[in-house]
Amino acid sequence: MKILLHICCGPCAVYPVEVLRAAGHDLRGYFFNPNIHPYLEHVRRRETLEKWAGDIDLPVVFDQDYDLEGFLRQTVYRETERCRFCYQLRLERAAGVAKRGRYDALSTTLLYSKFQKHDLIAEIGREVAAANGLEFFYQDFREGWKQGIEKSKSLGMYRQQYCGCVYSEKERYFRPPGPKSKNVD
Repeated sequence: MKILLHICCGPCAVYPVEVLRAAGHDLRGYFFNPNIHPYLEHVRRRETLEKWAGDIDLPVVFDQDYDLEGFLRQTVYRETERCRFCYQLRLERAAGVAKRGRYDALSTTLLYSKFQKHDLIAEIGREVAAANGLEFFYQDFREGWKQGIEKSKSLGMYRQQYCGCVYSEKERYFRPPGPKSKNVD
């Protein structure tokens, strides 16, 4: 099967790429992630993927659009639903690329992370794939979570500590002040 694999970052792609290639699929990656903030984080993730993909001869389409403003417009005031809008934005774009490239199916490395909303990704993936005359190739790649981490570390890949959006960065690093803390005006 000819599959376009939406890739959020290099480390999350390691296990899914190995599994899909081992199954004999014709695979090409697609990098489109306007949610990643700040911009230098986006660049670092893209460069990590570019190097690794070159090392393993994985063709990847790198979408040059970095529409952070578009991502923020969709999520602001809907922060509790931000993942839905983020998945939709990225998978719709990937499905359009897959349709134009005459792929059989679309999949995503988001299915690898144990921190993502797996059922929501699958639901949106199926919807956008069907709307574009494609199959959504679903596989629960979380079973290879530890294996992918170990391999990406052994390869010396840059490994980020948050999903990518400014909201997840805040959740990762911000700790609200304790009850004895006072705001300084």
